[in-house]
Amino acid sequence: MMYNLFVSWDDTDEERAQKIPYKANLLHRLIAKFIDLLLVAALARLLPPVGFFGGMTYLLISDGFLGGRSLGKWLIGLKTVVVDGNSPCTFKESILRNSPLAVAYLLFFVPYIGWLFCLMVLILETLLIVGNVKGLRIGDELGGTQVLNSEGIEAGFFADGGERSGGSK
Repeated sequence: MMYNLFVSWDDTDEERAQKIPYKANLLHRLIAKFIDLLLVAALARLLPPVGFFGGMTYLLISDGFLGGRSLGKWLIGLKTVVVDGNSPCTFKESILRNSPLAVAYLLFFVPYIGWLFCLMVLILETLLIVGNVKGLRIGDELGGTQVLNSEGIEAGFFADGGERSGGSK
């Protein structure tokens, strides 16, 4: 699949969004997170009670592995980057960006109220991804990160239309 990476400054944001494959697709993000949550659930079920803490740890630091890629993002072809530093997500940013999900994971083990809270957090995060032009959720705002497609990273573009330093044109 070929992408038109030559964007003129006269293009509108909509035209630019069609030409540059930078913002990660919602479906791809959901599938990647589902893979990660399967791993967290497997850890919690297979190794109780240590698995709960192993799952929590993986959930918090997962985006710091593999140069900004959790296992799910690596399999799907997504990458988490720090917007200000133009670098892959580190463990610090990963903990910040995944803290809302970690709180939901903690409360998931409280019957009924915890399940509803967890569901509300997941729905809110998904709606924010859909409603934000850059595809940012609360965790991305906290960590100063953004999830991009691999093609957008290689091209050197962020969802705000800016170029990374060292990006190819």
